[in-house]
Amino acid sequence: MNSLIAIALSQFGVKEIKGAEDHPQIINYFTSLGYNKTKYKEETAWCSAFVNWVAKQAGYVRSNQLNAKSWLTIGASTDTPEPGDVVVLWREQPNSWKGHVAFLIKESKRYVYLLGGNQGNSVSIKAYPKNRVLDYRRLQKNE
Repeated sequence: MNSLIAIALSQFGVKEIKGAEDHPQIINYFTSLGYNKTKYKEETAWCSAFVNWVAKQAGYVRSNQLNAKSWLTIGASTDTPEPGDVVVLWREQPNSWKGHVAFLIKESKRYVYLLGGNQGNSVSIKAYPKNRVLDYRRLQKNE
């Protein structure tokens, strides 16, 4: 199994806590990247923090940014995506700054199945329409 998938799966089920309290592991996704825990809470979009955390744990290059679309310049674009590749999606409209990022598990004719953070406020696997994919990115190990 791909090390990125194995590490991401180790977090499966980490879920936001309702109310004022924050899940300590979600806060850890931010702080392990150097972000201030008093500024970033689980209400902050954390999909990119999660992908960065997983990549860091596995020894891969990462964006170190919280914007999902920051992943469009990390690794190499691929036309033959494999499980563990990073998938960058658009949100609202393709040219919006908003996006989503997660790891590819599998794909069908119409959907990509992604393992990511902040999917239904948790680390989960969710299907997304393929027409929302901006790019598939293959990460490289840190040297």
